[in-house]
Amino acid sequence: MKKNALFLLLIAATSIGCDSENSSVDSNKGYFVTLLGNDTLAVERFEKSENGIKAEVLLRSPRTVYYEYDLSLNSEGGMTKMTRFSQDPRQAFTDEGKRITQEIGLNGDSLVSETPTNNGTRRLTALNSSGSLPFIDMVHWPYELAFNAAAKASSDSIHQMLFTGRRLSDFIIHKESADSMTIRHPSRGVMGVDVDDHGNLLKLDAALTTRKLIVKRVNEMDFEGVIRDFAERDKNGSPFSGNLSGAVEEEFSFGGANFKVTYGSPKKRGRKIFGGIVSYGQRWRTGANRATHFSTTKDLVIDGLDVPAGDYTLFSIPEANGGTLIINKQTGQNGQSYDESRDLGRVSMSMGSQSEVTENFTIKVVEGEGSAGTIQLIWDQSVLSIGFSIK
Repeated sequence: MKKNALFLLLIAATSIGCDSENSSVDSNKGYFVTLLGNDTLAVERFEKSENGIKAEVLLRSPRTVYYEYDLSLNSEGGMTKMTRFSQDPRQAFTDEGKRITQEIGLNGDSLVSETPTNNGTRRLTALNSSGSLPFIDMVHWPYELAFNAAAKASSDSIHQMLFTGRRLSDFIIHKESADSMTIRHPSRGVMGVDVDDHGNLLKLDAALTTRKLIVKRVNEMDFEGVIRDFAERDKNGSPFSGNLSGAVEEEFSFGGANFKVTYGSPKKRGRKIFGGIVSYGQRWRTGANRATHFSTTKDLVIDGLDVPAGDYTLFSIPEANGGTLIINKQTGQNGQSYDESRDLGRVSMSMGSQSEVTENFTIKVVEGEGSAGTIQLIWDQSVLSIGFSIK
């Protein structure tokens, strides 16, 4: 039976060796596969030249899109011009429907990004820095150039400036050993990187960041076949298209009280959850993206803590035997923003289990007997819970 290109891609992504002794790595070209758990988020093909790089990317969130990039570099390895073309994935590798959707260029001592909009052109400017490169969210071929530069540097660490389109951001790259580096995202955390002697990216592990992606280099790929496969899946309703962690808002009513929870709901995607991507003993935003919000129209007592009617945010510190639920009075913030001085209090949760697997992280407010209830944090086969009473 003939195996399709997507199947062969998945085999390649899970089997490729990612150590510095992999002599088959081509320094001038390659492919990247970006995985979120057991789902493929992006595939990339790139080819470097002395003066730049050309790349093609299929990105599958928040919708499936196909991009081509043409980047020009100066003698210092910095960006002088980049053009991004966009296209329906079903029209990829043809001229049909291909259009320019972003251009970045130098104007004096500034980088200027121009993006067509329905109302004209959006123009953004930032002061340039030597050796700056583009930052493209969830796309990793620019990192290859950054690691190449770090490998050539005489110092153990470099400050790699990446242009987001709005500003230059400082990504610190540190050489750990001959075959490994780290790169620090300004807000998401540190990623571990396996490289070869030239700094070519073999594997990037973002498990300790808010994105938790794994990027692997693939030596050979039927790239065009993979794009066609994903385009077909998207046409038929691909399960991956959409936000990485969908926003959920649910309301519950009992005992004369109304409750509402609003949170980002990440998926399991084949990963180990508690003690895995959600570390024990560390504060967790209790969901994804925006901070998790909880409101009650009645005063509550949660594990001896008086919780007046109102709006709160919930954070947690999971442990193998339960953990801590943090009830905070600040609202409206991102899940990475936490002000301990605004805690209403902390209460203890218990850890239980269920036979079924819950794929999407879920929060429930469950009615109990009389004026009692339970807040449950449910993911995979784990259920963290804490009881409360309604005053």
